[in-house]
Amino acid sequence: MDREPTKSALTGQSALVTGGSRGLGLLLAERLAARGNRVTIAARDPEELERAASWVARHTGTTPTTRVCDVREEEAVGALVAQTAEEQGGLDAVFSVAGIIQVAPVAALDPESFRAAMDTMFHGNVHTSLAALPHLRRSPYGGRLILVGSVGGLLAVPHLVPYSCAKAAVAALAEGLRTELAGSAVSVTAAHPGLIRTGSHRQAQFGGDRAREFAWFAALSGAPLVSMDARRAAERIVRAAERRRVRLVLTPAARAAGLAHGVAPALTTRASGLAARLLPAPGPGDDLAAGHRLAEPRLGRWQDTLRRLGSRLNDRAAHRFNQ
Repeated sequence: MDREPTKSALTGQSALVTGGSRGLGLLLAERLAARGNRVTIAARDPEELERAASWVARHTGTTPTTRVCDVREEEAVGALVAQTAEEQGGLDAVFSVAGIIQVAPVAALDPESFRAAMDTMFHGNVHTSLAALPHLRRSPYGGRLILVGSVGGLLAVPHLVPYSCAKAAVAALAEGLRTELAGSAVSVTAAHPGLIRTGSHRQAQFGGDRAREFAWFAALSGAPLVSMDARRAAERIVRAAERRRVRLVLTPAARAAGLAHGVAPALTTRASGLAARLLPAPGPGDDLAAGHRLAEPRLGRWQDTLRRLGSRLNDRAAHRFNQ
C-alpha cells in the first residue's frame, strides 16, 4: 500500500469515475481514494472492474465500489448515476474518462469508425454530464464535473482523425457547460492530456498496415521526452478539479502544439501534413484490430531499435495499469 494521506478539497466526498477500470481512469480512482473519497468506478467489463478494485485497494487501503456500465447507453448511465448517488449519500464529483483510440489512415476507415468514436467519447460525455448535473447541483460542497478530452481535440492528429473529432466535441461540450453553469456552485473542468504512458497501445485499435501503425503509436506514446508519467498526469487532473480550474493541458509538447494551432492554424495543419507523410501508407489490413492481438512487425534495424526504446515504458505501464 502506498496511500498518501493528502488533505484535499475533495476529502470525504462521493466521486464517480467512468472508464475507471484501467489506464488513466484507474489512476484517477486511486488518487481520489488516497484522498479519502468514496469512489465508484464504472466500465463495461466486469472482470476488468474486479481487477481494478483490487488494484486500488492494494495501493490505498480503500476498495472502490464497481458498476458495469456502457456510457454509450443513455438509460444505463442514468441508472449508474442515480444508484451511485443513492448508495453514497449524494454525488459530489464526476470524472468522465471512458474512451477508445483508433489508429489508422482515413483511407482505411469507414463511417462506422467515426460513429464508434463519437458514441463512446462525445455521447458518453453527454450522457454522463446530463445525468450527473442534477445531483452535482445538490452537492453541499459544490459539485465538480471533469471531462477528459485530449490535445487531439485541440488540433487534428493524422491517423487519429475519428479520435480527434470526438475529443474536439468533448472540448466544446466542456466549454459550453462551463459557460452555462457560470455563477452556480457547480464547476466544469476540461482536462486535455497529451501523450501519457498508460499502456493504451494495448487496447487501441489499428487499421490499414496494422503492424506498422501499432509500432509507431506504441513507440511515440511511450517516448520519455514527449510523453508523461500516467500517475503524475492523474494527480495533476485531480488537483485541477480541486481548484476548479477551467482547463488543463498536460505535457509541454501538448501545450506548445495547442498554442501554435491557436495562433497559426494554417501553419500547424501544413506541418501535420508533412508528419503524415512519414506515417505508414494504407496497407492490406481489413477490420480494426486491438493492439494486444497484433504480432510484432518486422521493420528495419533502426526502426526496430526506435520502437523498442520508445515502447518499453509503455509496455511496463500496460502491465501496471490493468491494460
